[in-house]
Amino acid sequence: MKKTDCTLPNTAILNEITEPLLRWYHAQETERALPWREDVTPYHVWLSEIMLQQTRASAVIPYYHRFLAKLPTIADLAACNEDALMKLWQGLGYYSRARNLKKAACELVNSYEGNLPADFEQLLKLPGIGRYTASAIGSIAFGLPLPAVDGNILRVVMRVLACGEDIALPAVKRAVEDALTPIYPAGSEAGALNQAFMDLGAIVCLPNGAPHCAACPLARLCLAHDLGQEQKFPVKSAKKKRRVEKLTVLLIYQGKNLALHKRPEKGLLAGLWELPNLAGHLTKAQLYEALAEQGLTKDDIAAVQKLPAAKHIFSHVEWQMHGYKITLAEAASQIAEAKTEFVWASPAELADTYSIPSAFQYFLNFLEKEK
Repeated sequence: MKKTDCTLPNTAILNEITEPLLRWYHAQETERALPWREDVTPYHVWLSEIMLQQTRASAVIPYYHRFLAKLPTIADLAACNEDALMKLWQGLGYYSRARNLKKAACELVNSYEGNLPADFEQLLKLPGIGRYTASAIGSIAFGLPLPAVDGNILRVVMRVLACGEDIALPAVKRAVEDALTPIYPAGSEAGALNQAFMDLGAIVCLPNGAPHCAACPLARLCLAHDLGQEQKFPVKSAKKKRRVEKLTVLLIYQGKNLALHKRPEKGLLAGLWELPNLAGHLTKAQLYEALAEQGLTKDDIAAVQKLPAAKHIFSHVEWQMHGYKITLAEAASQIAEAKTEFVWASPAELADTYSIPSAFQYFLNFLEKEK
C-alpha cells in the first residue's frame, strides 16, 4: 500500500494490541451474536457491510434476513428489478447503496461467474466498495490480513496512541491503515481482529460520553487513558453545516389511492417514489394556487387537512416539512389522472410494491395512527 506523509506517534504500542484484543473478542463474541458472523460467505459479508454503513446493527438484522430470503444469491440480486430492490431496502436509507449492490452484482455475474474476488484491488473496483469495505470483505470472508479502518478503529487507535491528528483527513486514515497492516494476522483471525475493533468501538471505546475504560482490554496500553484524556481523542474537524430546505408535502387521496411522484434520476433520493411536494412552506391559499397549476380547482377538492410539521436529516441536507392531506372530490378523479404526473397507488401497492423513503414516512405514519 502507498505510504502517506502523515506520521503517527508511538506506533510501537500497536505491536502489543493484537493478542489482548483478540482474547477479549473471543471471550465475549457470543454475547454479540450477529447473523452475518454465523455464516461468513462472501455474499453475506458484503451485504452486511453495505447495510451497516451509517446504520445500527440492531436495525440491519431484519433487513438482512428479508433481503437474503428474497435474493439468496448474487445472481438473484443482479436479476432483481429496481422497484423490487428499492422496496426491500425501504427504511434503510442511503438508497445509492442498494443501487451499487445491484451494479456490482451484475459485474460479478458478467466477469467473476457470480462470485466475489478474493483480492483487495479487484474488490475495490466494484461499485460501492471503498477501502474499508474491501478490507472487511477480504479479511472476514477470505482471511486476508487487511485492516478495515472505520470510525471505530480510528477512535481506538488515536486514543491508544494519544494522537491529535485530524481523523477527518484522508491522509490520517491511510496512515492508520499503514500502521496497522504489519500487525494483522492472516486467516480467520484477520476478520476476528477487525470485528474486535468494531465491537470495542461499539460497546467500550464509545464516541460520545465517557468510554468504559475499566472493561477495555487495551486500557493498560492506552496513552490517552494513562493521561486521563480519553475524551480529548480522536480529533475531528467540524462537519460542514447542513443546508436547510423547506418543503410542503402533499398527501393527495383519490378514494383510498394515494398520489406518488417519481424523483429525478440524479440527485438526492434519485429515482425513488415520493409524496408530491413543493418548495417552501405554503399557506392554504398558496396550496390552492399550486394545485390549480396541476388542473385541480377548489371544486375538485373535497377536503384539506393541515398535518403536523416534520423534520428529516440527511448527511448534508435538512428537510423542514409542512404537510397537507388533500382529499379529491369523486368527480375530480379523471382530471387528476389526465393532468398530473402522479401514479395512484392502492394501499396494497404501497405495502408491497412502491418504496417510499423514510423522509416521508412520518406523514404516512401519522395518518395511520389517526384511523
